[in-house]
Amino acid sequence: MSAAEELTSPSQRFGARLQRPSSSAALQARVIEQETRTLAEALEKVAADGSVAAAAASVVAARRRFVAGTGKSFAYASLLAVDLSAGLSNVTLVDGTLVRHLDVLADVRDTDVLVAVSLRRYRRETVALAERFAAAGGAVVAVTDSASSPLVPVAGQSIVVPTASASFADSPTAVAAVLHLLATLTTASAKGARRRLAERDRLARDLDLYWED
Repeated sequence: MSAAEELTSPSQRFGARLQRPSSSAALQARVIEQETRTLAEALEKVAADGSVAAAAASVVAARRRFVAGTGKSFAYASLLAVDLSAGLSNVTLVDGTLVRHLDVLADVRDTDVLVAVSLRRYRRETVALAERFAAAGGAVVAVTDSASSPLVPVAGQSIVVPTASASFADSPTAVAAVLHLLATLTTASAKGARRRLAERDRLARDLDLYWED
């Protein structure tokens, strides 16, 4: 395990990276340089290992698609669910309130897929949901930040995204980019996506949802 991987909490990373005297300009340059490196590494990695393309095929093939994450990972799960639902039907964000883990686990089918997002420090709720979903016969796609993540052994497919950062927070940049890639590949190969997107545009106009010049 590298020194960076041992800094598991934001407070530890703050102490290691941000307490030494540094001008705003120097810190900004350091963060931008690291974010650029991390993004390039992540995109090169998923292009080489084919993990995003394989996950997209699984999501397209499923009858129902569930997306879950807890804590900060819920923000990434929400982003993915919104983008997927624009072009695909039967996309459900498991938010723990309106759609609870119990609700999903009570009716898992072998044609269902769960995209579970979990980044360190890995929340037990997401791992437990993925474990039980897989045990019930559903397919699990993990989006995580390390091959040693507890989500990886549970999932049939895993997308591992580097999150190295110069900040107290692990980088969100590559995670958002890889989820964007996953949504794009999935929607591009989904039957009816173009019709669905056009219908959503028509409804948005009819409902006057957006401010337009």
